[in-house]
Amino acid sequence: MLETKPTDSNPLLKVEGIVMTFGTIMAVNNVSFALQKGEVLGLIGENGSGKSTITSVIAGMQKPKSGKMQFKGKKWEPLSMIDALHKGVGMVVQESGTIPGITVAENIFLGETDRFCTKFGFLNKAKMNQEADDVMAQIGAKDVRGSMLTANLDFQTRKLIEIAKVIMKKPDVLIIDETTTALSQNGRKILYNIISAYKKANKAVIFISHDMDEILNVCTSLLVLRDGKYIRTFKKDEFDEDEIRTSMIGRELKGDYYRSDFTASRSQELALSLKNVSYKDRIQDVSIDVYKGEILGIGGLSHCGMHSLGKVMFGALKPDCGSVTRGNGNPVKDEASAMAQNIGYVSKDRDVESLVLQASVKDNIAIAGMNKYALGNFLILDNRENAYVDEQIKTLSIKCSSRNQLTSQLSGGNKQKVVFGKWVGRGSEVLILDCPTRGVDIGVKQAMYQLMMKLKAEGKSIIMISEEMPELIGMSDRLLIMKDGKVMKEFERSQSLSDADTIKYMI
Repeated sequence: MLETKPTDSNPLLKVEGIVMTFGTIMAVNNVSFALQKGEVLGLIGENGSGKSTITSVIAGMQKPKSGKMQFKGKKWEPLSMIDALHKGVGMVVQESGTIPGITVAENIFLGETDRFCTKFGFLNKAKMNQEADDVMAQIGAKDVRGSMLTANLDFQTRKLIEIAKVIMKKPDVLIIDETTTALSQNGRKILYNIISAYKKANKAVIFISHDMDEILNVCTSLLVLRDGKYIRTFKKDEFDEDEIRTSMIGRELKGDYYRSDFTASRSQELALSLKNVSYKDRIQDVSIDVYKGEILGIGGLSHCGMHSLGKVMFGALKPDCGSVTRGNGNPVKDEASAMAQNIGYVSKDRDVESLVLQASVKDNIAIAGMNKYALGNFLILDNRENAYVDEQIKTLSIKCSSRNQLTSQLSGGNKQKVVFGKWVGRGSEVLILDCPTRGVDIGVKQAMYQLMMKLKAEGKSIIMISEEMPELIGMSDRLLIMKDGKVMKEFERSQSLSDADTIKYMI
């Protein structure tokens, strides 16, 4: 009999013996816990431990194989996410949950626009936009207007729209699945204020995150899952970072986490060069040289222009002026020319821009590597393609039932490994990594950092764009800080470099 978190006699939400399987994979194995009023429960564990699966069951996205739930003392069997939200349990999902081709207001009131129709059946857009303005202002994002086209907004702002859409229904239980990884400091502050308000209102929050500092600051208790099983619960006065990490992964982390050396090292051979690049109001006259065997870090606040800069480097955005060239002087005109010159790109918006979720692991990895396994670059033989994909699955320890499993069924960390496999497998010599550890656990992060060091040792060039200053300082040979589309400061690798040194150039 598995140990479970002790349940109170009158919890807000009660989960008993939940089992969830996907084919032969046991995603959740007899998990029970109780959620109390006023509690912020951190649900933690490695990628693939069952966190998102069990919350998706609670939120009505999936039906469990067995087990039962109670909400406010009554049987809880939501028919869908919408049904659950209307009855008091709302979830902000890890993946993108907005539709780009419609406005902010249309996203917020999707499926509910009838209430803004006149008695003659005409949609009162002005009224709908005004109410959307009010909803966004209530969560602290008053600069986001209901009339804005969602496709024109960045990833963070789209995530705030999703949050607002859930919050406006005033659920008693709010589930937040890896949402903060998409948010800047300002966006995180908005979400933390919402969580604090929930706690004060005697409601409850289930909070999923891999950010240890965030977990310790935000949560009142922690529940650890590993391989779909309940491991233990930590109360606030029991929080200990080392003990929490060990319980999550079932072992102590071996080897270095970030780099152990504090000397910048790189070749003098140029790998990529940007000269006087500008793009709309996001990038202003930026010139950067990237060298072979270098990890170049680029950091700043979410709207500083660094994410657009990564796309310009890969040819996904065409600059208004300036040039992007490889070290040999050949221009990078678009994504095709970037790939032809062995440049790879991992997008921050992984599920939309880097993966086809309804395609298999095999198809996602193989699509970029035809130059490696196709005979004459046109004849694809199954055995060669399968061997190529299997090598990436093995090298990156991608946890999947088989190469044919749908990518949508993988955990966030394993999805990210698939993206890495796509670009590393084809032998990319320049890798542009935009928030590469977003939504992955501490064990996967360490594996990715070690992979970056391996690639660096092979003479590959890595451009690491991140909003997480500790990993930039911990991994970069050089660190560029951006603000308002400009490079404000360059730091060389140093043991004495700290967050405090960089912050004044960001704000």
